Amino acid sequence: MREITPLTQSDCFTLFSRVKSDFDFPLHIHEEFELNFIQNAKGARRVIGDHMDLIDEWELVLVGSNLQHGWFTHHCTSKEIKEVTIQFHKDLLDEKMLRRNQLSFIRVMLEKSARGILFSAETTHQLAPRILNLNKKHGFDSVLELFSILHDLSTSRNMRILTDASFNNIEHFTYNSRRIEKALEFMNTNFDKAVSLADTARLVNMSEVAFSRFFKTRTGINFIDSLIEIRLGHATRMLIDTTQSIGEIAYRCGFNNMSNFNRVFKKKKQCTPKEFRENYNAAGAGTRVFI
Repeated sequence: MREITPLTQSDCFTLFSRVKSDFDFPLHIHEEFELNFIQNAKGARRVIGDHMDLIDEWELVLVGSNLQHGWFTHHCTSKEIKEVTIQFHKDLLDEKMLRRNQLSFIRVMLEKSARGILFSAETTHQLAPRILNLNKKHGFDSVLELFSILHDLSTSRNMRILTDASFNNIEHFTYNSRRIEKALEFMNTNFDKAVSLADTARLVNMSEVAFSRFFKTRTGINFIDSLIEIRLGHATRMLIDTTQSIGEIAYRCGFNNMSNFNRVFKKKKQCTPKEFRENYNAAGAGTRVFI
């Protein structure tokens, strides 16, 4: 299952904090990196790629882009599971910046996260207060704190790589294409407008047929589905973050037909836009912060 996260290109990261009694989200993937902190969930099961294991009272894992993952209740009997999920763009720190000497440890850690990283109990206990209090910081201070947390994680000892290198050819997963990055940037910038395959292909100096095939090969998803995912990402963000009507959100995110928006949303999210908004607004659902 591909998760359509509400993190937009205008955000640095999103943090979701909640207390719950079980794990009910299915195995899934998304392009964003995810740092997941869990407390008081001993006996739950962690699934990262081809790795499965029971977790202890405390858990801190970094999941790379497009690596399937999920946590499941299994033998956990706790009714007060604390979970903090931080998601950030894979290009939050671009390649040129990561090549600087001072960021070399973070670069190596992000590369390793393509296989999932479990941090030691010592590291988890040491950084837990800062992760739990990150939502109390604002603006640039919160971004600096996230970078500081990532740096401390990258220099920590006894981190454990979870997934086998051969799983889904993880070692070789990369767009590695300026054309793809340029196309995705164009789609993210103009998601609220009529974006066509022809216009995007012309932008990167390719024929429609060649670009369509090239895009699917490099990203694993066709052009239309990718554009829909981008639009749904913005739509889910607006459903959470605004009081605008569902119809207005649909039109502002490039969907010109309400029935089509509802159908596509339900197919991708397994619920209607109305149900999605109600679930996030439900009491005890937790707090989500966008930076």
